[in-house]
Amino acid sequence: MAALLKARKALGLCLTGCRSLSQLAELPETHQILRQTCRDYADRELIPIAARLDREHSYPAKQIQELGAMGVMAIEVPEELGGAGMDYLAYSLAMEEISRGCASTGVVVSVNNSLYIGPILKFGSEEQKRQWITPFTTGEKVGCFGLSEPGNGSDAGAASTTARQEGDEWVLNGTKAWITNSWDASATIVFATTDKKLKHKGISAFLIPMPHPGLSLGKKEDKLGIRASSTANIILENCRIPLDNILGSSGAGFKIAMQTLDSGRIGVASQALGIGQAALDCAAHYAHQRSAFGAPISKLQAIQFKLADMAVALESARLLIWKAALLRDAKKPFTKEAAMAKLSASEAATFCSHQAIQVLGGMGYVTDMPAERHYRDARITEIYEGTSEIQRLVIAGQLLKEYQL
Repeated sequence: MAALLKARKALGLCLTGCRSLSQLAELPETHQILRQTCRDYADRELIPIAARLDREHSYPAKQIQELGAMGVMAIEVPEELGGAGMDYLAYSLAMEEISRGCASTGVVVSVNNSLYIGPILKFGSEEQKRQWITPFTTGEKVGCFGLSEPGNGSDAGAASTTARQEGDEWVLNGTKAWITNSWDASATIVFATTDKKLKHKGISAFLIPMPHPGLSLGKKEDKLGIRASSTANIILENCRIPLDNILGSSGAGFKIAMQTLDSGRIGVASQALGIGQAALDCAAHYAHQRSAFGAPISKLQAIQFKLADMAVALESARLLIWKAALLRDAKKPFTKEAAMAKLSASEAATFCSHQAIQVLGGMGYVTDMPAERHYRDARITEIYEGTSEIQRLVIAGQLLKEYQL
C-alpha cells in the first residue's frame, strides 16, 4: 500500500475528484500501477491455490491479510482511517484482478469494501468510523452485511427482524440469511424493523460485533461455487447492543441498504468480469495447445468465433463497469449504470465460462482444469446483490423516468 500511495503522491493525481470519460480509453498511471500490482499478486499467490481453496472450502486468511497490507481491503477509506485513499475505479480494477485469480477471495474483498465499510464510511459518525472501520482495513478482521432474510430475498423492504429500544440498549430478534463472510467476520451490519407501521421507512441499520451474546450462526452452506468464502444465517435472539450502535438515523436503514447495493453492484460486476476473464484466458491458452485435425484448434473458425464472442462480452461489460465507477467518483447519479454493469458482467461471466467448457470439451468438465470452477463461480453473480431480474427492473425504472415529460 505504501508503494501505491507514494506513486499517487509523486504523480500529483487527485483520485477523488471528477473523472473524464477519456479514462475509458486509457487509465491514469496510478490506476495502471494498482491494476498491475493486483494482477501480479493474483498470478503469483491466488491462481496456484484457488482450486485447493475451493476443494477444501478453506478461507484464504493469509491472502486476505496480504491484500490488507496492499490496501486492497479498504481501497476507498481515507489514509487517516487506515485505508488506501483511492477511488471506486481503483476498487473495480482491483476486484477484477483478484477475482480473476480466485473468485472466493474476490467476494471476501468485495463484501468488506462495499457492503461493510462502504455504508459506515458514508453514514457513520466519526467515532463509528474509527471503531468500526480502522480495525477492518488490514485484513486481520473482515465484516459482513445482514440484509436478506429467509422470507424476503429480493424484497428488501420486508424485514421481519425487529429492533426495540429497552433503556439504553437495542434488543434485536430475527434471522438474516445468505450472509457472506459470516463465519469469518468480526462485525456485521444488520437491518431491522424499528417501526412496523412505517414499513420500509421503519427499517434501521445496526452495528454488531462478532461474536456477541444473543448472536449465533447457522450451518455453513455447501454452495455450488465461491466455496472458499463462508455463507450462513445470522440468528439474533434478544441480542442487546448499545443505543450508539445504530448506523445513521432511526428509519434510515432502507435508504442505507439501497445506496449500499448500488455501489456494491459495481464490485460484484467487477468480480464477475474477473471470473469471465479467467474463463477466456483458460479457453484461449487451451485452444493454442490442443491439436485436432493436424493443427491447433485455435485455427478452427468455430473456436475463433467463440473466443471473439467472449472477448466482446467482457470488454463491453468492462466499459460499463468503468463508466459506473467514474460516475460514482464524480458524485453523479449511477444507479442505472451500476445495474447495467452488474447485469452485463454477470451474464457475460456465465456465458464465457459456459463457452470455455465447450472449447475445452471433456477437459472442461473435470477438475484438472479450472474451467469447471469458473462455471460454478460465475453463476452466483447473477443472483446476489440483486438478481438479473431485479437489475432489469432497476434499469427500466430509471430509464422510464428519463422519458417522462
